[in-house]
Amino acid sequence: MATNLFPPGGRSSPLDFAIEQQARLTLETVQTSIENKNAVLAYQPVVQSDRPNRVAFYEGLIRVMDQTGRFIPLRDFMPHVESTELGRQIDCIALDMGLKTLAEEPGVRLSINMSARSIGYPDWIRTLRDGLSQDPRIAERLILEITESSAMDMPSMVNRFMSELQDHGVSFALDDFGAGYTSFRYLREFSFDMIKIDGRFIREISETADNQVLTQALQTIAHHFDMFTVAESVETAEDAAYLIDMGIDCMQGFYFGAPTIVPPWRSPQSTARRQ
Repeated sequence: MATNLFPPGGRSSPLDFAIEQQARLTLETVQTSIENKNAVLAYQPVVQSDRPNRVAFYEGLIRVMDQTGRFIPLRDFMPHVESTELGRQIDCIALDMGLKTLAEEPGVRLSINMSARSIGYPDWIRTLRDGLSQDPRIAERLILEITESSAMDMPSMVNRFMSELQDHGVSFALDDFGAGYTSFRYLREFSFDMIKIDGRFIREISETADNQVLTQALQTIAHHFDMFTVAESVETAEDAAYLIDMGIDCMQGFYFGAPTIVPPWRSPQSTARRQ
């Protein structure tokens, strides 16, 4: 049974009620799918800016399927499950699939998304430790992407966790940097290996002065703290060229390849495909 995220009361119109009911049905479907492990990873390349035809690593993005095999859009449920048990279960499955991929493909480096709330979730920690214990070299190819909003909610716990795992070779990325939550005081204390600049600053950067100024500022902050920068949502050749000239370290987006459930390293023609 899905977590009750929409308590009764406060409905202002039939439309609100219909939307609420649809959200309930979606969450119930997601809960059932997760219980049945009906999910896969979709892989998207992150390329080096100085050599855009070379993949630095892949991001493994979870895709949850309903009973018909249709992918349930993440926007329909992820915002509702971030702080719930279901959110922790999703993180567990994504991590488990990511660690299995790394074990099967010794030439692949992979990032997996997580909420900082999963650090205190026993099943997630167990999954991580079991996966890394099989082969210590896996840690050197694992990147954990922590959402900016959750990292700022529990900075002390995140810092301790990162320090322990970095000693074993695991890298960390702060996801959606600039989305509006970061306390720069905490950022100074963190030891993230890389910063992923939120796509809202990257789209149309080649022709939008505000995006240019903001992205340059975020990159300057990241480099000041010795963190690599990744530009998310790069969708055009013009934006890619601008970011390369700016000195961004890595880029990710449809221009270099859409997420695909067919591992790109098994079908080279799909890697770095221009959209």
